[in-house]
Amino acid sequence: MLYLFDANVLIDGNRDYYPIERIPEFWEWLVHVGQQGLVKIPLEVYEEIKVGRDSLAAWSKEHVVESALLFEEAVDVTLVSKVANEGYAADLTDIEVEKIGRDPFLVAYGLAATGDRFIVTTESSKPNAQRANRRIPDVCRQFGVPFCNTFAFLRALNFSTNWKTLV
Repeated sequence: MLYLFDANVLIDGNRDYYPIERIPEFWEWLVHVGQQGLVKIPLEVYEEIKVGRDSLAAWSKEHVVESALLFEEAVDVTLVSKVANEGYAADLTDIEVEKIGRDPFLVAYGLAATGDRFIVTTESSKPNAQRANRRIPDVCRQFGVPFCNTFAFLRALNFSTNWKTLV
């Protein structure tokens, strides 16, 4: 199973739960599972993280991190269009396109191999949301793309701060 990360998993994780400076074990473990091919971040999502000026952006620019986590697959633009048009709306305004950001790309990567990929996001379902306000879990559900939140992902891969002693 391949887990594909939404940018918010790393942004929220660094800000709220696992600050890079305080819990480096988490970030080292991400690189480790990335090297094993269990976790990847699509280029379009990775670019969202790298543009910052914080510790997360600096971490993401490290060669070992990028080589372990960057998903080296070209997106199927037909699937991106399908996700954007059917999952959000066919007539999105420029403002709405900016609001949904790279989410259609992420879902399209999951859709490309539905049985083998999970989308990991911190977004919560909001089934009644429309257009650019739709959430990744709801769009994934619409297309049959498996998804989970960060905590389910951590349980599935059995993260522990002493992971190095368990390897």
